[in-house]
Amino acid sequence: MISRYTLPEMGAVWGERNKFQKWLDIEILAVEARAEAGEVPRDALEEIKRKAAFEPDRVLELEETTHHDVIAFLTNVAENVGDASRFIHYGMTSSDILDTGLALQMRDAMDILIAKARQLGGLLKQKALDYRDLPMIGRTHGVHAEPIVFGQKLALWAFETGRNLDRLKRAREMVNYGKISGAVGTYAHLDPEVEKYVCEKLGLHPAEVSTQVLQRDRHAEYLSAIAITGSSLDKFALEIRGLQRTEVLEAEEPFARGQKGSSAMPHKRNPVICERVSGLARVLRGNAMAALEDVALWHERDISHSSVERVIIPDSTILLDYMLVKITSVLQDLQVHPENMKRNLELTHGLIHSECVLLALVESGLSREKAYSIVQRNAMESWSSGLDFKVLLKEDSEVTSRLSDENLDGCFSLERQLRNTGKIFERLQGLEF
Repeated sequence: MISRYTLPEMGAVWGERNKFQKWLDIEILAVEARAEAGEVPRDALEEIKRKAAFEPDRVLELEETTHHDVIAFLTNVAENVGDASRFIHYGMTSSDILDTGLALQMRDAMDILIAKARQLGGLLKQKALDYRDLPMIGRTHGVHAEPIVFGQKLALWAFETGRNLDRLKRAREMVNYGKISGAVGTYAHLDPEVEKYVCEKLGLHPAEVSTQVLQRDRHAEYLSAIAITGSSLDKFALEIRGLQRTEVLEAEEPFARGQKGSSAMPHKRNPVICERVSGLARVLRGNAMAALEDVALWHERDISHSSVERVIIPDSTILLDYMLVKITSVLQDLQVHPENMKRNLELTHGLIHSECVLLALVESGLSREKAYSIVQRNAMESWSSGLDFKVLLKEDSEVTSRLSDENLDGCFSLERQLRNTGKIFERLQGLEF
């Protein structure tokens, strides 16, 4: 369903007029191929090219009677062409134009998605470089772990977006196939050269073998690539939502002038765009599952996939298009709070440097087990009392007998913890979108 939120370019891809125009292009090219082979008079071909037309409302009106969309379309075209229409759709089955036309629409839709994903990737790369030196706490299991830089998160997302771009490009190639091979794919009434001619003119590959339809593993891969990309956007949005929590507030999605967060609580600034992205990703994953169910059809074809695809393919491309635009807008104007990042780094009174102390004790000659026990004992005391971790360590003779004040102070250095993050950004510089 094309809603009021659909971006115009993607909406046009799935509009009825574009769909019927692609059907007409395929039909005319098939006639042209047969004319090249001497099977259709040239004057008939020219008449078809001159007169062939359709009107979406008339097609839909005819379909009320025929209960068959392709027959309704062909009837409307024949009303405009006249006698020469007998050469149209010769030896073809409905799926020859349905599946080949759908491939064209899917390819066009994917081109839009690839362009939007590329834009997102470029933005993430730039933002990562902008924040390469901004320290913050890294978290595992939601608990403070060790320091990272904010640019590292964004670099991670940039590389993931690059992988998604590769998936989307592969999916585009997987569906860039057509078939004009008749009712069960045997070319019983049409020379295979017609299929080759039509596909070449449309920039498609002819299917190596088909039944009445192109095989749905292609479509399943396409929707899986879309779902994986959507899941990445869900991941980015979920992280922003976590960082926007009041107790954290290290980053938040933009809040526009005049925007309202709650009908009851005027103070609220909720991450509603990110929550929307996370919710829509669930739809994409469900649609991918439906596409996997469509792979298995009875014999040379049944119609169980058709009704599903009329929903999941347009909807998935439209949703991902929308999600890419929204998450890009969030990241473009992301509100970052370095002062809160610094506050949170200091929240655990130095506990985030425990591994540095552990390794320093190991380097001094202690066994790892003994060193771990000493550091953990002091860490647990800091957790329960709120006392400064380094102060406790400097009062522990088992520590001071092995580490000088200078050695211990060095263990609490952010610069030391982050000294190798530059390697990440060296790799990022080589990432192209």
